Amino acid sequence: MSTTPGAIDPPLGSTGNIAATLRKQPVWGLLDRVRRSSPRRQRLIIAFGPAVVYLAIRLVGLLVLAWLSAANHETVIDNLRAWDGQWYLEIAAHGYSGVNPNMVDGFGHRYPETPLAFFPGYPLLIMALSWIPGVGVTGAAITASLACGVVAAYGLARLGRRIGGSDGVGLLLVVLFAAAPMSVVLSMAYSEALFCALSIWALIGVVERNWLLAGLCCAGAGLVRPTAAALIAVVGLAALIAIVRRRETWRPWLALVLAPAGMLGYIGWVGLRTNELTGYFALQRRGWSSAFDGGLATGKFMIEALTTDTSVLEAVTVWIVLAAVMLLVLCLWRGLPWPLVAFAAAVVVLDLGSDGLMYSKVRLMLPAFPLLIPVAIGLANRRTTTAVTTSVLLVFFGSWFGAFSLTAWQYAI
Repeated sequence: MSTTPGAIDPPLGSTGNIAATLRKQPVWGLLDRVRRSSPRRQRLIIAFGPAVVYLAIRLVGLLVLAWLSAANHETVIDNLRAWDGQWYLEIAAHGYSGVNPNMVDGFGHRYPETPLAFFPGYPLLIMALSWIPGVGVTGAAITASLACGVVAAYGLARLGRRIGGSDGVGLLLVVLFAAAPMSVVLSMAYSEALFCALSIWALIGVVERNWLLAGLCCAGAGLVRPTAAALIAVVGLAALIAIVRRRETWRPWLALVLAPAGMLGYIGWVGLRTNELTGYFALQRRGWSSAFDGGLATGKFMIEALTTDTSVLEAVTVWIVLAAVMLLVLCLWRGLPWPLVAFAAAVVVLDLGSDGLMYSKVRLMLPAFPLLIPVAIGLANRRTTTAVTTSVLLVFFGSWFGAFSLTAWQYAI
């Protein structure tokens, strides 16, 4: 059993079969020839490719958002800081106790503890960047999201290269992530970009057995979103397996201790503020009807959306959810490393198994990025024209869906 740093342990999942299927990749044949003939160009692609691809797709998304904003007599900047963005901006600017009293929860109510429903990690990052001269709170929030998205892109490129066996798979994974439905939030004053970046690098730490990286990123994610529960479970289980099966030194214990620190710390603090041990979950239920019901509410919503006269966005949302479930099955069939599959499955279960705002289901599945790996591998084995055409269509569909959700759609996302 290999103990080489960075190697994937057998308990964490093997990628040998996947790499074997990618020996011939028509899409990236030209790229491979370029790399063989020009080492300097190869270094440039590896160094700048993920950032260029990611930012180019985000620019397309912003242009589509500008178009639909103008068509609906709205401004781009207002849409970029809409809905949850207003809460994050207020918390970053004034702290939890200074949030505008006119801001209310999902039922139109306001309680002293209502702002505590939003985790502090992203507002703290906004606050830090806003100290830069000339950068306001809104500018800091959007800058933070874009920067975190680039960090996520480099993580995806690394994972794609490791699992798929080529830079091409990595870049395609970046394309699919940046073009995903509701990826518009990666450009907004939303916490998704930060959470995705931390989750991706935490899982890289697990796959490469860099336990300090896994633990620190997981702890950070626990300060950003409650979905970190899925990440904590995967990192913790992987560390336990490493301890029991490999009898490693103290390093896996780092991940085991650090992983839940952020989330437990914040939920504990909210408990003290509300004088209730489960205070965070209570305010989520009271303010946003967000509680785990095993998928009953989601199932009812999906049936109604497919059988009654509903909106386009609701019907498309259901089909995207169904596609995500099928991609999860495909991940299992492909034999991806179990930490990636387990994380994606946990994110999907937490999302679809909870009540709350149904129109947020697609956004909340955005961190389930491993679902995109089989698609990236499949596209890498197709003709260049097929892969490019598919990628372009996905970019424009994702850009439209996000922009439509923020402009023509009147409800929160």
